[in-house]
Amino acid sequence: MLLSESSVEASVRRLLNDGGQNEETYDRVEEMLDELRPESPLRHRLSQELDELRALAASSK
Repeated sequence: MLLSESSVEASVRRLLNDGGQNEETYDRVEEMLDELRPESPLRHRLSQELDELRALAASSK
């Protein structure tokens, strides 16, 4: 069952703001994004944000 875009966006924002940003959090976000339609603009935008966060985290190590 696909989740609604609004519920996925709210969950992703909550995780990234409250969950501490680590690889486990990023993996959970990625799993949620996989629940969105492949053509979803929200999926595309949040995937790009996730990639940027992962790159920032990797460069700060």
